Amino acid sequence: MIKKTIWILFGFLAVSIGLYPAIYFIVDRNFGLLSTKSEALLTDLLWNTGFYTHIIFGGLAMLTGWLQFSPRLRRTHLSLHRGLGKIYVVSALLSGFAGIGIGTQATGGLTAALGFMSLGIVWVYTTFTAYRHIRAGRVTAHQKMMTYSYAACFGAVMLRLWMPLLVTLSGDFITAYRIVAWLCWVPNVGVAWWVNRRMHDTNMQLG
Repeated sequence: MIKKTIWILFGFLAVSIGLYPAIYFIVDRNFGLLSTKSEALLTDLLWNTGFYTHIIFGGLAMLTGWLQFSPRLRRTHLSLHRGLGKIYVVSALLSGFAGIGIGTQATGGLTAALGFMSLGIVWVYTTFTAYRHIRAGRVTAHQKMMTYSYAACFGAVMLRLWMPLLVTLSGDFITAYRIVAWLCWVPNVGVAWWVNRRMHDTNMQLG
């Protein structure tokens, strides 16, 4: 029951944040974080290309990635699992590289910029490494690295969960944003390590 509840919550958060970028095409985009950006940056073609690439493909990665952790999907619909995996890899790489680029202009200065750029680097590295593993037939190594990849992807969810609390505690948006640039993903990597460790221990027991 607990596992089912966690899975439902996991899926709900992934789908909700995966669809979140659609807001920027429905309402005036000058809200939230974008309201802190300068007019010059908001009208810059290169930055806008990076921003929309990041949110559109990031949302697609979020929507397709969580389904990849379903053992039932892998067992009964392997071709679908592989198809979604290809979409996830392409989306994650595009969004990750774009995130590194727009991260240089992150609100909050160097501290925030380094946090988000590091996240982008980790996401790109783990995704590409997971792809290389599966191409070489190293299924277990692929699964472990993909766990790290989606942990990085899930930073988009944790950012939106942490920000209201951090703003309330600090009383300042910029301070909260500098903290969340690291807090939204570093603990996720720790959780991914724990999940991979448990998977390793389980495999050892079965072996």
